Amino acid sequence: MFESPAASKANAPSVLSIPEFRWLFFGNVAFFFAMQGQILTRTILAWDLTGSAQSLAYINLVVAVPMIFVSLVGGAITDRVERRQLVIIGQCLITCNELFILALLLSGKLAFWHLLCTAFVAGCAFPFIMPARMAITVNVVGPGRIQSAMAISSAAMNLSRVAGPAMAGIIISQFSVVGAYIVASLLYGSAVVCMLFVKPNTPKKPEGGAKPLLADIAYGFEYIRRNRPVMICLLFGLVPMFLAMPFQNLLVMLVEQNWQVGESGLGILMGAGGVGGVLGSVWIARRGDKSERLRLMIVTVIGFAVFLAVFTQTKNFYLALLPLILANLCASAFQTVNNATVQILVDDSVRGRMSSFMMMSFGLTPLGVLPMAVAADHFGAAYAILGACVALVIVTAGFLGLSKTLRTIDGTVQQATTRTQTKR
Repeated sequence: MFESPAASKANAPSVLSIPEFRWLFFGNVAFFFAMQGQILTRTILAWDLTGSAQSLAYINLVVAVPMIFVSLVGGAITDRVERRQLVIIGQCLITCNELFILALLLSGKLAFWHLLCTAFVAGCAFPFIMPARMAITVNVVGPGRIQSAMAISSAAMNLSRVAGPAMAGIIISQFSVVGAYIVASLLYGSAVVCMLFVKPNTPKKPEGGAKPLLADIAYGFEYIRRNRPVMICLLFGLVPMFLAMPFQNLLVMLVEQNWQVGESGLGILMGAGGVGGVLGSVWIARRGDKSERLRLMIVTVIGFAVFLAVFTQTKNFYLALLPLILANLCASAFQTVNNATVQILVDDSVRGRMSSFMMMSFGLTPLGVLPMAVAADHFGAAYAILGACVALVIVTAGFLGLSKTLRTIDGTVQQATTRTQTKR
């Protein structure tokens, strides 16, 4: 009821009518397909080179750790420099990374430590690329279309979670690991080319002029502390990520205890989860940037908990796929709306830092696996996840009941949108 008719009609087709966003979108598709495919490729290479299960943990750890700690620096840099150039440099670095491994493969000189070093470089580059891409997207589409833009971008990301590894697996089985690296290099290179068709994007100058880098990082925390709606939305977005989303790490245990369907069943569950994520993003994209964001967030986070609980208690494996798809649909929709709300509320001068905080939440999510895993050892995976779903509903109700800021978030978003449109 707050938004203008033009804003409420904004949806995926209207967002894709913006030429710059189309280049951003196709660049995202190429980038994420390559990134998700290379997760599988690096895992296969690490196993072939070492034959050690620990090597699989190391190869993922050297990507995850810098994504957590470098995110703070990446967000601050994003708010200081021309963002398109930052994305191009980061993507060129990752492309060179892939070409380096490809050259070692072709020469027969690849060692495991090469994989660790290049994975670390990629983990350091991502925290610069992602916040800059997000900031550019917001400025390209404007506040009235940001939710639709983020939804369609999220759909591409969720699709890449399923199709990226499948693509890499087919290439490796039909050709070789070398073929997978060639395709990944071409995709990363295509993402760079797409960015060349996007206009330069310079962040708004902060009040008081430029500050030292560490001061900029500290100001990001200060900005969150002073802007309660932003802080509440960021914290609320963390709730399902910490409490229930770690269920994905227990799927292998759940498959064995509930249905005894083996590795093929685990693959089906992971694919179903990806399909649900795509459907959730498409739903939000088609819905457009309508008002009533709070109601949508509450409905989807509760839906995520309910459908996930039903999934764990369904005895027939194939019947369990439906609530799993619906649970992931709700989780994807919630995250998209929550992230879009944060982006509308923040000032452009700190947009990169706020995007980096959202990236850190994904990096910190694995911490939620520990309590769920402990509960699973004592009560079984199904009841551990069920308990997390109950906790998610209780905490969500607590947020809604105790936070007036959250209850009035729709009005706050409308005010921020009006201010931004007036400045534009």
